[in-house]
This record gives sequence, structure tokens and C-alpha cells, in this order.
Amino acid sequence: MPSIGPRTARTLLAAGTLVAALALTACDPEAGPGTDAAPAPTPTAAATTAAPSSPAPAATSATAKAGGKPSGGKRTVISTQHAAGLTKSSGDGTISDVPVDPGEMRDGMNLVVENYDRAGQTSGRRILFVGVDNVPEDTGKRREHLWRGLIDYAAGNGSTGTPGTGTPYAPGPFGGSLECLPYGADALCGWADSSTAAVALFPQSSPASAAKLFASMRADLEQ
Repeated sequence: MPSIGPRTARTLLAAGTLVAALALTACDPEAGPGTDAAPAPTPTAAATTAAPSSPAPAATSATAKAGGKPSGGKRTVISTQHAAGLTKSSGDGTISDVPVDPGEMRDGMNLVVENYDRAGQTSGRRILFVGVDNVPEDTGKRREHLWRGLIDYAAGNGSTGTPGTGTPYAPGPFGGSLECLPYGADALCGWADSSTAAVALFPQSSPASAAKLFASMRADLEQ
């Protein structure tokens, strides 16, 4: 065997030490490659923020709370003796014909035309109601048709001045839309929803007061 000189021995010893150090570094996951290595990045605020929870169920609608049908359901109009504290007129106030053209009436559609008296009323101008259901076309268009007929009726039955601009009001638990407009000292209102359209003349009433009463009447005149 050839002899190993001092320099060669020192070289081999240094190499062995380096190999051992590298082996220890590989086994230790906490050890970095060198003193200059940057520490591992900390999670950002976005990463540490908890994921948002699932959205809460939608709040129960006023219609559901009131026990009515959903706003998209199919409804009908009915004739009733009482509506929001009003009483169906009798005697000389009873409707004997159809004063407002309801538009085309097809099989399965109902037409309700009634006069209603306020509490204690025995004479004078009544609240006229005209409504149809199972409307085959857009109910908003049918309401416009009813409004035009109601304006003609009002002009010949005590309303004076010129019809004003319609204003939307709260439609009540049945949803849809409800609008009223002034006609002199009177108010004309109309509603439209998924299957019905109706209008009413309110003598000596502001549009806001008429809208509130009309929305209440729907609970009795629509089902």
C-alpha cells in the first residue's frame, strides 16, 4: 500500500468533515442552507382570514308572513260584501252595468265591478272598483286599458280638471305594483300583478290616502 503524505491526509480529513456537515444539514429540516437565507414567509392576512360562511336564508317575505300566496302565484278577483272597512253599495248605488270597458274577456277570466260605500255613507259618489283576473297579456298593459276607461268614466261622473302623473306606492302583501294619480280632487288607482289587474276611483281623496286604502282592499278583493 502506498503511503499517504501529511498534505493528502489533511485534504481527505477536510473533505470528510464537509460530507458529514452536508449529511446533517439534509437530515435537519430546521437548518437553512446558510446564515444569509431569508426566513419562510408568514401567511398573509388574506390567507389567515377565515372563509366566509354560507349566506343566510332570505328573510321571510311579508306575503308569507301574512299567509298570502307568493307574489308570483296566480290569483283571482272576487266580489265581496266588505273590503277594508268599506261596504258594497246597495239601493241606488248598486252597479247595474259595466261602466268601464275591461278589455277583451276570454274563457276563464272573471270581471268584478262594484261600488263601495265608506262608513255611514248613504248617498253621493261611491268608490268604483273594476278588476279582472287570468289576464292573458301583460297585466300592466291591461291596467293601462282599464285606467283609460276609468278616466273617461270619471270625467262624466263628477271628476274635474286634468288627470295628473301616476306615482308608485306600496302594493301590500300581494306584491305586484300599485300606482295612483290625481284627477282634480279625486284619485285614480290601479294595481297589476302576475295574473290580475284592477283600478278604482276614489272621490275626494288624495293619491296617497287612496293608495293606502286600495292596498288594504286587495286583501279582500283578491285571493
